[in-house]
Amino acid sequence: MWKLCGGLLIIPNFLVHSQLMGKIVRAVALLSSSLWLGLGLAACSSSQLVAVSTAAVTFTTTASNFPKVPTPSATRTPAPTHPPAPTPTSTDSPVPPTPSPRPPTLTPTAFACTGPPGRIETGDLIVEYLPSSLDFHIYLPPCYDEQPDRRYPVLYLIHGQGYTDNQWVRLGVPEICDALITSGELPPFLVVMPRDRLWKQPSEDMFGKALLEELFPWVEAHYRTLPGRENRAIGGLSRGAGWAVHLGLSQWESFGAIGAHSLPVFLEDVSYIDRWIDQIPIESFPRLYLDIGDHDRPEVLESAIWFEELLTEKGIPHEWHQFSGEHDETYWHSHLEQYLRWYAAEW
Repeated sequence: MWKLCGGLLIIPNFLVHSQLMGKIVRAVALLSSSLWLGLGLAACSSSQLVAVSTAAVTFTTTASNFPKVPTPSATRTPAPTHPPAPTPTSTDSPVPPTPSPRPPTLTPTAFACTGPPGRIETGDLIVEYLPSSLDFHIYLPPCYDEQPDRRYPVLYLIHGQGYTDNQWVRLGVPEICDALITSGELPPFLVVMPRDRLWKQPSEDMFGKALLEELFPWVEAHYRTLPGRENRAIGGLSRGAGWAVHLGLSQWESFGAIGAHSLPVFLEDVSYIDRWIDQIPIESFPRLYLDIGDHDRPEVLESAIWFEELLTEKGIPHEWHQFSGEHDETYWHSHLEQYLRWYAAEW
């Protein structure tokens, strides 16, 4: 049975692995199944509400010593203090993945910074396209203030359904970025984490439009960012992964890399993804990273496999992993360092 969570596509096993249906028939079948759709995703817990400022933009600044990941619901296990190393498992996809070329191993170089660690700023932006303010967290790397002539790449990370713009902060983005940047293993970069509130299809939720037309220009006007798509990446987990794929493919000129972690594809996007892929020049295709836990909800796993097989069928280079884990914060926390290393590998 086809299923849906917050407008996200859940694909049945027989459809993913059928060798008799072409991609067009597959897409039509997926769209026609909407009468069978059910709501619910393991990550869709009750939202953690935050106060919205009435000011156009309001900032709060905190240090990057953040608490460990709390348990978002009774059904989730809190992230361990020292998460185990990722354990890749073989994919059950019948079509072998086409991995993107691995970047060369980075040799750590000293990061000339004797100032304080990175910090988080929070704000809320009043935008035209949304009924409520667009809240966001921004991570600024170590010595951002001490090196005023330096400009930075930007990573946009989108949270999952039922969470807010602080999810990536709680998972450990500031601490891990600080450690990798100060050790010289990664160059310094900004991380922008916006809040999505509506849980609807992209045609009804103007969150994506607000990012492209309001938040991106605002960030570039108020922070020292590097120009060019090669210096901007987008990623997300769960529903946020759906947004990353939606925006990364439909607006490919804006991004050099797309990361989708535990991906359910938006139902609306099924009939467009094929065309979006075909319209992108192969030499300009954004880098792609996909991963999912081998014990994720079956329908979510099948959705991610469907997208990965489509990329393989079209010969699109991408990196694909099925690790041990479920659809929860323990899984995402345990792989966060790997995500951040991948995003910044070509910066």
